[in-house]
Amino acid sequence: MRTAAFSIGALAVFLGLSTACRVAPRAPSAPGTDLRAPDHFQVELDTSRGPVVLDVERGWAPHGADRFYTLVREHYYDQARFFRMVPGRWVQFGIAADPAVSAAWRDKTIPDDPNRQSNVLGTIAFAFAVPHGRTTQVYISLRDNSYEDKQGFAPFGKVIQGMDVVTSLYSGYGERAVGGIRAGRQEQAYAGGNAYLEKNFPKMDFIRRARIVR
Repeated sequence: MRTAAFSIGALAVFLGLSTACRVAPRAPSAPGTDLRAPDHFQVELDTSRGPVVLDVERGWAPHGADRFYTLVREHYYDQARFFRMVPGRWVQFGIAADPAVSAAWRDKTIPDDPNRQSNVLGTIAFAFAVPHGRTTQVYISLRDNSYEDKQGFAPFGKVIQGMDVVTSLYSGYGERAVGGIRAGRQEQAYAGGNAYLEKNFPKMDFIRRARIVR
């Protein structure tokens, strides 16, 4: 009986210690409250065509790097569609799968960053329509787009693995599906999320999961 009592007591103590030592899960940040990104980090996009790895340098565009880091940590880009793919120009994503998630972040803008790097092949930068208007949408340059430097598009990273995957993303819809922020055709995508995009543009490639890998 003493042995059984001791065993039960020991188990209770063990479980209590285990619970006390367990690390609590990180609470999600409030939309628009960005985490400070590491000075250098990498993000893997597990896409429907294969993996793509992005190398981010915070010094290139601190506000942009912090926002991208936060959105990846919050799983914002998981299941997001590559809704704008124009071969030889750019590919764009950043409207969340869930309309409620998109709505929570859509007006959470960040200040502009000065251009410290050029929009060359493989770089990634935030898209925007007006000054200080960057929120969640980003694009990867599929060519030398350095003409965009003067317009304020500030790269915060570049593709270091999987550029062949990026260029192979489905491009049949071009600008006809959702288009860019300035085209004025994004409301249905925001309102309907993936349900709308899957119904109307079923061949769109997508990000299964985006995660920090380094």
